[in-house]
Order: sequence, then C-alpha cells, then structure tokens
Amino acid sequence: MYEHIVLIKFKDSFTLDKQEEAVKQAHSFKDAIAGIVGLSAGINVTEETENRHGYSLAIRITFEDQQACRSYIEHPLHQQFLQGIGPFVDGVVVADYPFNAV
Repeated sequence: MYEHIVLIKFKDSFTLDKQEEAVKQAHSFKDAIAGIVGLSAGINVTEETENRHGYSLAIRITFEDQQACRSYIEHPLHQQFLQGIGPFVDGVVVADYPFNAV
C-alpha cells in the first residue's frame, strides 16, 4: 500500500465555494482512476489555528502501490484538476509513504 497526502494553500480569491467544488472533484477520482484503494478530501477545520499555516484543503489517497500513485499523477482527470486550481494555489505540501496494511 502507498499513501499520498496533499495539503493546499489557496490565494484569497479562491472562495469557499470553489474549495468545496475542488473537494467534490477530488472525490470523483476514486471511481475513475485505477489503483485507488481509499480517498478522503476536505476543507481544513482544525482548531489548532497556530499549526494551520494557511493550508485550507487536504487530500489523502491510498493506492495499491507506488506505481498506482505514479499513474494517478499523470492521469488526465488529475491533470485537469491541477490545471483548474493551479492559478489559485499559493502553496502545496506533499507527503508520500509506503505502508503495510494491518
């Protein structure tokens, strides 16, 4: 198994409605892109505001393996998603790691 975690910081011009639409788009990946085992996405509502650092959207995708993650990165739906939000992104943090399912 392979985990892919993304935190996105948007410019102020990217409204909450647009963020909610981005979450819906991310959720659509699960049934459309091979190799995805699990997916969650949402708007950051942490009460630990001192640790938020402006990141307002989080996406977690579990893949069958690292190759499935690589394929996802190049998938047209993912590329379309990136093109749609790209002009509004002010920062991104990505963490990927392999793990053994328990």
